Amino acid sequence: MNMLSLENELKANAYPGRGIVIGKSPDGSKAVCAYFIMGRSTNSRNRIFVEDGAGIRTQAFDPSKLEDPSLIIYAPVRVLGNKTIVTNGDQTDTIYEGMDKQLTFEQSLRCREFEPDGPNYTPRISGIMHMENGGYNYAMSILKSNNGNPDACNRYTFAYENPVPGEGHFIHTYMHDGDPLPSFEGEPKLVKMYDDIESFTDMLWNSLNEDNKVSLFVRYIDIQTGKTETKIVNKNK
Repeated sequence: MNMLSLENELKANAYPGRGIVIGKSPDGSKAVCAYFIMGRSTNSRNRIFVEDGAGIRTQAFDPSKLEDPSLIIYAPVRVLGNKTIVTNGDQTDTIYEGMDKQLTFEQSLRCREFEPDGPNYTPRISGIMHMENGGYNYAMSILKSNNGNPDACNRYTFAYENPVPGEGHFIHTYMHDGDPLPSFEGEPKLVKMYDDIESFTDMLWNSLNEDNKVSLFVRYIDIQTGKTETKIVNKNK
């Protein structure tokens, strides 16, 4: 698989929807994750990320304009011990609760499907990062309709053991803008990672479509110590 420029991927796509990036810094010392949200409707754009303990949650920027909160208000990031969970919906809680009961990442998602927002049937994308005894691995998942058919759910899990420094993987909800929105296809894209959280955050935010971007979360975790550094960028201020 050829390594892609995440910057070019984002700049060439006006509407990838929501996206997750997970990988390892080039110097091999940091586990890296990022999550961004975009929106086309007033309801989707009326959001910000706020810190919530070790994780984050979405919140209405202007509560008076909040319409249907069911698919837009959730905790994208939660931390369970040495595991960091990042998703594009309330399946964050499903994974957290399942893994807390000793289920695997994949098993925890068996009770969930794509979002009930026909005709788009937005995929549920999820990631899990696990650090233990100086080691690091991660996995990503996508639950999607069968080519737009809501009667069937296709489930894909991709696991990355002993990730290579400087490499990461990028998965997002939509291939591009459209009506209905076409679901992501294939395995997560291999992308280049950055050593510096400031540069990585700036690149991601500046590469997202100006009209459609809403919020961005980036976290670097020291694989040896577990110390975290987090950046949150919100368009609404």
